Amino acid sequence: AQQGRVREKAYGKQKIYFADQEQLPAATDAELRGLDDEIAALSTKVQALQQSCRQMEAELKDLNSSMTTPEMAREIEELRKDCASYAEKLERIKSATNHVTPEEKDKVCSEQKLYCKEWRRRKRMATELLEAILEGYPKSKKQFFEEVGIETDEDHNVMLPAAV
Repeated sequence: AQQGRVREKAYGKQKIYFADQEQLPAATDAELRGLDDEIAALSTKVQALQQSCRQMEAELKDLNSSMTTPEMAREIEELRKDCASYAEKLERIKSATNHVTPEEKDKVCSEQKLYCKEWRRRKRMATELLEAILEGYPKSKKQFFEEVGIETDEDHNVMLPAAV
């Protein structure tokens, strides 16, 4: 500061030292425009590099999340084993001699429909009867069912099959 190369400014108890810009050569307008053009070119280059970096990072993330060649080989081998076991199971099923004939299947389906229809009819009759009794009953439906010992389908999580 005493030699004049640096300037000193005091702010309260603090002192700040900075280069004396008066000793530096003044830049011409042409030099300033040239520097501005260089800054703009470098800024464009920085943006392009940042975009390229983001793309490469995304590609790296994709590659890190994908399977490696040995992992892929193991996965293919496991899938081949599964496929072979399913093919073997299919052959056993095809070669079985105890197939159900279409007539037997139709008979079983018609019996199921008949029994479901009867189940619905009886459930509806029982519900109507119980509702008639509950009209004059002083306690709740739940208390009545407990006293009489009635168990409903819902108590046992049983659902009537949907009508087909």
